[in-house]
Amino acid sequence: MATVKVLLVDDDALVRAGLRLILSSADDIDVVGETDDGAGAVVAVRQHRPDVVLMDIRMPRMDGITATAALRALDPAPQVVVLTTFQADEHVVAALRAGASGFLVKDTPPGDILSAIRLVAAGDAIVSPSVTRALLSHFAPTGTSERQHAAAQTLATLTDREREVATAVGAGASNAEIARMLFLSEATVKAHVSRLLSRLGVSNRVQIAILVHDAAQAGDRA
Repeated sequence: MATVKVLLVDDDALVRAGLRLILSSADDIDVVGETDDGAGAVVAVRQHRPDVVLMDIRMPRMDGITATAALRALDPAPQVVVLTTFQADEHVVAALRAGASGFLVKDTPPGDILSAIRLVAAGDAIVSPSVTRALLSHFAPTGTSERQHAAAQTLATLTDREREVATAVGAGASNAEIARMLFLSEATVKAHVSRLLSRLGVSNRVQIAILVHDAAQAGDRA
């Protein structure tokens, strides 16, 4: 198994030390660097080329949301997992919109942290779309009709089959569940999802769910 390179970004030195200790217990994970600020994260990513960045949301200079957007704009872009002290809040939603592959609360058991890093490094999201939809519904921001309209227009460019797959992804269905629902093979569903990521200009299944949610909100406003 290839080694997963990880960068730690947190303004609390004790948190970074704890994470480094946890990650050092895994033979397939290597902490290649750490920094205490979002701006420093951009510099560190260019220097160390990590596969995964564990990113604190609340930092005094550049926050984790702004830093996540900056990192996801890089080429190549690392996967980002945001760290939070809360199970769900508006900052988590903003980080997911910025391109994070998921979030972890800071008291997550060590084994789950290791599993999450491996999943994200493999290209999976660690927040299910159904959880994302619940977050978005709970923290639905106001004044977002322009974004919702844009999401609806984007989905309208898809084929009927692609919209069916996108809607199922947005509902939290796995590839196997979508295959059963739409009478397709899992390989075909996987191909559809890959094509959706490209056509929608998003980086993971969670962001497909966000787009579907926004488009549905636009329909509700109509």
